[in-house]
Amino acid sequence: MKRFANQRSVSKYALAGALALGATIAASNAAMADAGGLSFWLPGLMGSLAAVPGQPGWSWTTMYVHLDVSANGSRNFVIGGSLVAGLQARADGVATGPTYTFATPVLGGQAAFGVFATPGNAGIDIDATLTGPRGRTISGTAHDERTDFGDVYYLGTLKWNNGVHNTMFYTLGNIPSGTYEAGRLANLSLGYVAVDAGAGYTYLDTKTGNEFSIVGGFTYNFTNPYNQYQNGIDSHIDWAASHFLNKNILVGIVGYYFQQLTGDSGAGARLGNFEGRVVGIGPQIGFMFPISEGYQGYVNLKAYKDFATENRPEGYTAWVTFAISPAAPSETPTKTRLIRK
Repeated sequence: MKRFANQRSVSKYALAGALALGATIAASNAAMADAGGLSFWLPGLMGSLAAVPGQPGWSWTTMYVHLDVSANGSRNFVIGGSLVAGLQARADGVATGPTYTFATPVLGGQAAFGVFATPGNAGIDIDATLTGPRGRTISGTAHDERTDFGDVYYLGTLKWNNGVHNTMFYTLGNIPSGTYEAGRLANLSLGYVAVDAGAGYTYLDTKTGNEFSIVGGFTYNFTNPYNQYQNGIDSHIDWAASHFLNKNILVGIVGYYFQQLTGDSGAGARLGNFEGRVVGIGPQIGFMFPISEGYQGYVNLKAYKDFATENRPEGYTAWVTFAISPAAPSETPTKTRLIRK
């Protein structure tokens, strides 16, 4: 059976997961929050090899996310403090920033911490505004579009490896950028603080090239002070399966399940609990390549199509990740001395 890598070079494959994980802080999900049918957590954020430890040192990741979702005029949403009917939202976001992976073990595992900026563009069209933020009633279509910086996101992970089994705990949160504008349909900033935490598992057999990852977590959303809207507690599961065609190319499928567990609340929650749900699935392909001595690159492309949605717009998301990280130490055969008698 063909050997794709030995266990020492598992951290090379971690580039596909650990760095992509750090960068996918989903600038595009800020186009709307649970109030608009979307959430702090953008489903699909975690992917293949998410729980595999990486190489110690600095890395940099940039991810582009395109989101295109819509809902017909019979469905209502609260966006920017307004009650609207029907919408189409498009967002193009970039998440970019450094991650530092520590060499010193923490609780027997490998710790890493990253910080990411999220510039982007978001545009929203609606069929009608039913009630404005000051109680005014407005009819007719409307459009809003913004190009701005979203919030700053941070991500901490702690990972362990035991043969083909890899486990992880993570915490993800945001620092509001202050660019949120109440009353606008399109915002790149959430306007409130949220914290997400969870755990993940990756099965990686470097002899066969088979891999499977699953990550689950929960999001707690604090109240948006601009419109007195508090999203409920969200739960989510992201999963991915892939096969390495060789040591540098992987192909596979990705998917997610998102379910809001508790209802929305606050004076701005005009639609009541408004608990959302969505399921998604799609393809992926990844490429690994050397960049310079001691560093390697990774490019991943994946896409998701939504279905089984409830209280959320439906559509698709496309992701492109480019990551640079320290390469695994090269393995040179041990030299033996020739002894002549």
